[in-house]
Amino acid sequence: MLFPVSWTNPPARPSAHFLERAVQRQKTLTKPAGSLGRLEAIATQLAGMQSSEQPTADNVHISIFAGDHGVCAEAISAYPQAVTAQMIANFANGGAAISVLAKLLGATLEVVNLGTVTDTPNLPGVINARIAPSTRNFVETDAMTSQQVAKAIHFGDEAAQRAARAGCHLFIGGEMGIGNTTSAAAIACALLNKNPMRLAGPGTGLGSAGVRHKAEVIIRALQRHNDDQTPVAVLRAFGGFEIAALAGAIAGCAARGIPVLIDGFIVSVAALIAVRKQPSIRAWLLFSHRSAETGHQAILDALEATPLLDIGMRLGEGSGAAVAVPLIRAACALHNNMASFDTAGVNNGQNGTPQSGASSRND
Repeated sequence: MLFPVSWTNPPARPSAHFLERAVQRQKTLTKPAGSLGRLEAIATQLAGMQSSEQPTADNVHISIFAGDHGVCAEAISAYPQAVTAQMIANFANGGAAISVLAKLLGATLEVVNLGTVTDTPNLPGVINARIAPSTRNFVETDAMTSQQVAKAIHFGDEAAQRAARAGCHLFIGGEMGIGNTTSAAAIACALLNKNPMRLAGPGTGLGSAGVRHKAEVIIRALQRHNDDQTPVAVLRAFGGFEIAALAGAIAGCAARGIPVLIDGFIVSVAALIAVRKQPSIRAWLLFSHRSAETGHQAILDALEATPLLDIGMRLGEGSGAAVAVPLIRAACALHNNMASFDTAGVNNGQNGTPQSGASSRND
């Protein structure tokens, strides 16, 4: 099976023209330069990504990719694999955190089931994209075949297609899969040459002994791996279906000019894979939050990313990204609707009144 064009070809860059226009507009607004901090950078980045003088995050598309992991045979999770299918039903029924947040944001929410050990019935908002009941145990063999990797990436690219057809302003990818923090940590260790004892974390709530066992499982898997660090080889070795689909969706959105708001640890690992495949994808990514999961900072460092929030979240599902959307909407509203010094008749600090003094009482 061939990979989608978005996976093999680098995306175009965001518009330097609209980025510069946005930067210049920020200089005219009734505030000291830089006083809105990161909100200014968010607005100008989105203007470049969207090739627009009016950046927006009104139309948000959320795709949750779900799949089970064969490495669960190594007792690396505090929860049974049946939870993956149960949570898919919970997403569909509106009871999960991301379901509540998507409703709050007025966002489109879809779930893509790539393969669960427990069968799921036909559910509203759930796309059946079953590849296999789960990946294989990567301690013993590669988690996926090359064809399975390509299928998962295709399913991710199809989510990007649906987002583009819906006129999406901002894409959020999320995940569900018992065992996927183990796969994500293994991928990160392989790509970054890191010790699993530093990157493995509690995932679903493991204690210190469980985390050590998880790291030891990853060490065994890395010893079996042949050290091929190409993105497809690493995905094939460690899985999972949902991580590969996320990487495909990220690449697909970049190819279609859709900004992507990256969630926590697992989605950041998928982003790292996509960027390693096509470095120009990095320009299409915004980072929502710093996960409390142990290895996330190493991934953020590798991507040279500073997230918007640090509030101790580590749920997954795209929930941390969804929580950051109101902040992005605020950045866009400020950029688009604030008055300029000229239109408001406010001294801009160039005629004897320093700008920095104008707001010192509010600092």
